[in-house]
Amino acid sequence: MTERPVLDLQKEIIHCHACPRLVAWREQVAEEKRAAFRDEEYWGRPVPGFGDPAARLLVVGLAPAAHGANRTGRMFTGDRSGDWLYAAMHRAGFASRPTSEYRGDGLRLTDAWVTAPVRCAPPQNRPKPRERDACAEWLSREFALLDRVRVAVILGGYGWTAFLRVLDGRGWDLPSPRPSFGHMARAELAGEGRKLSLVGSYHPSQQNTFTGRLTEAMFDEVWSTAGDLVDDGTVA
Repeated sequence: MTERPVLDLQKEIIHCHACPRLVAWREQVAEEKRAAFRDEEYWGRPVPGFGDPAARLLVVGLAPAAHGANRTGRMFTGDRSGDWLYAAMHRAGFASRPTSEYRGDGLRLTDAWVTAPVRCAPPQNRPKPRERDACAEWLSREFALLDRVRVAVILGGYGWTAFLRVLDGRGWDLPSPRPSFGHMARAELAGEGRKLSLVGSYHPSQQNTFTGRLTEAMFDEVWSTAGDLVDDGTVA
């Protein structure tokens, strides 16, 4: 796949104003700022996906953090969740460096694309169902453009459910009952002439990493499994 269609989609995403509550919140946060970042210019807009347009691995989170991606303009950048994510992806060979601090910091992803089902920071990190549904078009179109993707690492139950809804909307043949989320949950799916391996992981939020629910070893196992699946798969 060429880079241009993905870049065009990113531009569309950035200019979205579909959800009044999220628009008001993201802009309020960007105006008021956190004291530690008071001298920075916040992004304050929808956050597009980030990575390698030729990726075979898709990473799906939840939504931008108010003072993370909503500040920096890049998924999982500028917060503790991103510290965990990119450090693990670096150890697995998908990221050029272990930290993601700001756009233009030199981070490059290889064979991976990071995205989310909701593109604006939601209050209390809890999007409403109608906001998730309004945003589903972006993830659906993004997935269609990333036509080499054969493995998806889903960070958290919210992303797992939202991504399955996107696949269902695209006419994928999903089993009934649908695959349940869990850490290291696996599912093999097919649709639109391609196959997809899903791997579930607890989200690398502080709620999980500070409590020990998600450890570095557990997270590394996710990326080792994903890497093996990417290497074992073939792309026509």
